[in-house]
Amino acid sequence: MPIRTDLALEAAARISSPHKGISQKESKRGRCRITEITVSDDEAGRAIGRGAGRYITVEIPSPQTLPFSLNEEAELLAEEIASLCGEISSALVIGLGNPDITPDALGPMAAEKLLATRHLPQETALPALREVSVLSPGVLGQTGIEAAEIAALLCRKLRPDVVIALDALACSDIERLGRTIQLTDTGISPGSGVQNSRKELSAATLGAKTVAIGVPTVVDMHTIAENLTGKEPPREMPNMMVTPRGIDRIVEKASVLLALAVNKALQPALSVHDITELCM
Repeated sequence: MPIRTDLALEAAARISSPHKGISQKESKRGRCRITEITVSDDEAGRAIGRGAGRYITVEIPSPQTLPFSLNEEAELLAEEIASLCGEISSALVIGLGNPDITPDALGPMAAEKLLATRHLPQETALPALREVSVLSPGVLGQTGIEAAEIAALLCRKLRPDVVIALDALACSDIERLGRTIQLTDTGISPGSGVQNSRKELSAATLGAKTVAIGVPTVVDMHTIAENLTGKEPPREMPNMMVTPRGIDRIVEKASVLLALAVNKALQPALSVHDITELCM
């Protein structure tokens, strides 16, 4: 039975031996462990169900044990985001998800805390700020419009150097909920981890470099049962996506961390303290 996960790290762990075209390296920085998986081409990516590109996974301590300040983690994530974005002068950030459903509200909640600057006049006293636009387009069931369609129209008008998509993800290990951040330059298909895949946001569909950032907030019940028992559950057993009781606190803390990191990556002239004072 295939696992439901948006994490390349979990998909790669299912490969029994090293696969040609897929490389992996690990490092440790402060409280975080970083794993980077590079997929050389789409053919190699089929082994893990992913496209060609870089997949960076940052694992932080349990949210319950983290200190109030997330500055250290935000600085680290900002560096990784900047490395995926490259040289840019403008960006469009899209908070994917449904703000009315807590496990799916990560994208919109993080977007609320981002510093939008495109509307500022050219003669502003803050010339070091890059041009940033922010949008939370809602979900298809609310608007009747695919988020990817809205993003594509905006890209034609705004012509950003990079699109950053923020979204809640699905994982297969309950220990990863709220404490694993995945960054990739391959884009994203919203809802793919819960078998509700929508049109993808990627360089191919948007005409701009696309970076996707997400944190797992749900895991499916079949996977939990298999992890606990070591046996594949009966196919006739009903399945569902489950989330922790304290998901509201997890999503709130994750949204703050993502917002700090994205703001810092897009506005390197500002310190994390400046960003906190302006946006949080």
